[in-house]
Amino acid sequence: MEAPRESVRNHGEFIWSIADLLRGDYKRADYGKVILPLVVIRRLDCVLEPTKQAVLARKKQIEGTIQNLEPILRAAAGQEFYNTSPLTFTKLLDDPNNLADNLNLYIGSFSPNAKDVIDKFEFVVEIGRLDRANLLFLVMSRFANIDLHPDKVSNIEMGAIYEELIRRFAEQSNETAGEHFTPRDVIRLMVNLLFIEDDDLLAKPGVVKSLYDPACGTGGMLSVAEDALRRLNPSAELKVFGQELNAETYAVCRSDMMLTGKSSENIHFGNSFTEDGELGSKFDYMLANPPFGVEWTKVADPIRAEAATKGLAGRFGAGLPRINDGSFLFLQHMLSKVKPPEEGGTRLAIVFNGSPLFTGGAGSGESEIRRWIIENDWLEAVVALPDQLFYNTGISTYFWVLTNRKSPERRGKVQLLDAREMFVKMRKSLGDKRKEISPAQIEEITRLYGDFAENEWVKVFTNEAFGYLRITVERPLRLRWEVSQDALAAVELLKPVLKLNPASREELIASLRERLGDHAATAREMSRILPPGLPGPVEKAVMEVLAVRDPEAQLAAGQNGSPKPDPELRDGENVPLPSGTISFVAEPIERLNSLEFLSAIRDFVDVEVRPYLPDAWVDLEKTRIGYEIPLARHFYRYRPPRPIEVIDAELRDLEGQVQRLLAEVTE
Repeated sequence: MEAPRESVRNHGEFIWSIADLLRGDYKRADYGKVILPLVVIRRLDCVLEPTKQAVLARKKQIEGTIQNLEPILRAAAGQEFYNTSPLTFTKLLDDPNNLADNLNLYIGSFSPNAKDVIDKFEFVVEIGRLDRANLLFLVMSRFANIDLHPDKVSNIEMGAIYEELIRRFAEQSNETAGEHFTPRDVIRLMVNLLFIEDDDLLAKPGVVKSLYDPACGTGGMLSVAEDALRRLNPSAELKVFGQELNAETYAVCRSDMMLTGKSSENIHFGNSFTEDGELGSKFDYMLANPPFGVEWTKVADPIRAEAATKGLAGRFGAGLPRINDGSFLFLQHMLSKVKPPEEGGTRLAIVFNGSPLFTGGAGSGESEIRRWIIENDWLEAVVALPDQLFYNTGISTYFWVLTNRKSPERRGKVQLLDAREMFVKMRKSLGDKRKEISPAQIEEITRLYGDFAENEWVKVFTNEAFGYLRITVERPLRLRWEVSQDALAAVELLKPVLKLNPASREELIASLRERLGDHAATAREMSRILPPGLPGPVEKAVMEVLAVRDPEAQLAAGQNGSPKPDPELRDGENVPLPSGTISFVAEPIERLNSLEFLSAIRDFVDVEVRPYLPDAWVDLEKTRIGYEIPLARHFYRYRPPRPIEVIDAELRDLEGQVQRLLAEVTE
């Protein structure tokens, strides 16, 4: 169920208006430090109000007789949390002179899980600051006028209000709101694709499934997924788990879990890579929108150590991406929590920018991660989304959908879906978000995905189609030797030459100066003009300077008599993987030497290289397996340029507009 936009906008505007009271005493970038924790406290207070007296009475009845009061008081509150203070949010205002002290006592009377949420905001510092500025009573009075009880503001609406406020506060401080949450239209499409293969499974009475988000932000993905499953099957239960690094958004997410009756202990605070809150856990479903292009320098040491010591038995054994983008680390972390197929398997979806599709050549960390995923037949589909969908960036984004329990018709294949033109323009942009995917378009994309039939927007490829052999094509080194003025000047500056004693150095330079213009076809012939007795390193350095590349010269031979390769003429080519050769192994050396691969390389060279470079050869020891997903190439559509007459007409029209404006200015 989608949050009613009018309700969200009205409540958001009212709460945002309270922030205006802070003007002058607070920088705009700091408004969120006050408003967000007070929204959470007011929401908690409204939820607990109906059972407040019951909790106080039960506490008085059992205090001193039972050591662990928590489960009993939770039951009395009818919630996962409680507050044992006789005060409420509104009663706090009855004593303005002691408001700060009473508010601190009131917060301290929450159950440990609720207090942990409020502590993450570090609100105690702001209470003192507001009190000193004589703003605490004024701000809390305004909050007391808004009823945030779930009967008035649903959990879906409350989540949308949180996110709207966070977006606004992020804009004020030039932070990236998109690191905290994902637009709901994007989440709804993502959830549709996540559950699309499991309608029958999820419709079973009493079904219980688990969902995990390692970068859960305010919990939007978890809430929308749970709502979608409830609409599909009211008796189904989705146990949600998450982890969040940002303290404020963690607090918002955990408070939302408490308010909706879910286990807030399943939401963990900290870095998923170094403080895995669900270590060893496996899940039925996973979703994530990790931050795009974020460096992982701060956690590089433990990640590299895990990759080196545990390999594929750990989380990062397939490969490490470049340091400036940790997106693939999140995906590997999620894949470590996949249930084995015999236990039902797992489906997961993740949002990426374009970089993971193709960044990194054969043998690089990114390519090896793609190889690991595709060769294990886990990649089900990649969906290209419109640009300008997110609040903090206008770049193009993509869904990757992975599973270890593909349906029979999808096995060994990957579906590419181009939804870049499926959007509607928003009447008013929100940050960088200027487009959204309408409900009808969400249904259309979901249908195209589920049909699994090729058309203008859908292409289906075998896994091998994304793999290639990166071969190194060598050409022979051809040299002649010549004593030129430039070469002589370069010899004088050579370090080995400068280290010679003055007499030997002068003898060398003089002998070369006397032979200016001389040339030779072989190194041995040229070496005869050098003074006898030169140290080996000096002679080698001088001969390298005198060497001149010449396509008509003789081949330079190595120690075994074979031609030396010319590094300047070295080139790389991609050879498509032969069909039927997909089989992931950590070290693919055996495959590189297989008959199928060698035949593919030979056939490619015979057709694409030898007709143009008959003396070229392939250095097989440098061959690497690579993978990339060139989605844009497969959906390229030629758009002819506009006729010159149309462009000329537009230019004349613009010139006329400029002339009219200039005339108005000069009148």
